[in-house]
Amino acid sequence: MRVIHSPAEMTAWSREQQASGLKVALVPTMGYFHDGHLSLMRAAAGMADKVVVSLFVNPIQFGPGEDLESYPRYMDRDCRLAEQEGVNVVFAPHSSEMYPDGFQTTVSVGRITRHLCGRSRPGHFDGVATVVTKLFHITRANAAVFGEKDYQQLAVIRRLVVDLDMDVAVHGHPIVREADGLAMSSRNSYLDRDERQTALCLYESLALARRAAASGVLEAGELASRVREHILSRSGTEIDYVSFVDYRTLEPVDRIDANTLLALAVKINSKVRLIDNSLLLTEEGAA
Repeated sequence: MRVIHSPAEMTAWSREQQASGLKVALVPTMGYFHDGHLSLMRAAAGMADKVVVSLFVNPIQFGPGEDLESYPRYMDRDCRLAEQEGVNVVFAPHSSEMYPDGFQTTVSVGRITRHLCGRSRPGHFDGVATVVTKLFHITRANAAVFGEKDYQQLAVIRRLVVDLDMDVAVHGHPIVREADGLAMSSRNSYLDRDERQTALCLYESLALARRAAASGVLEAGELASRVREHILSRSGTEIDYVSFVDYRTLEPVDRIDANTLLALAVKINSKVRLIDNSLLLTEEGAA
């Protein structure tokens, strides 16, 4: 496995593979790998000849007061795990090469970023769209895999690719959970034992809403009240949003149907912001 830091070297490597008729799949990450990340790498290996994993904590998607400086980083461990999964290249650029002096171009996606994390984290998705656009160009990826836990991010990238006629196939991969249901996240490492138990309220709330919807409770307002009550029954929780949206457009809905996604964002003890989501009227109960 190669570790490449230079964008120019990364592009040259991909061109060489594609000149030989090989397809390249990209897994964009910010590192500190868990089983969710590794499952994305396995999925990518099934759809291309070569797998590139980008490892870059993107500064322009963090807002003031967010955890850019404290975001967990463990480069050596991540490279070992990626190599064990058969990854061909870890692309780990430096910020100074991704955003050199004078950098001033931003990619912005419109309506689909108005709600959910886009509302509570202004500018976040501009940062995401900009870095992903750069990664697609640098790696020349034929395909890319994103986890569905960050469902709005996946929707934004799909919209971006369609709107800008990018020749890359974007694939979503189901949420990977711990045995007790907690969605895997690098930010889970911030939680102590008690906070880890508190964080289960997200998964419990999704299950609560699915059961209620299956029993015929289809008014979004009523379900939202039940979900909020359950989350706030746990000490140290602060709700960012409890939103029922159409999974295709991410626009809010008043009544639940087969296209409704419940999306949650909750802070645990004011320090760890976690997200989760689920389709409500499906057998699997997951987006």
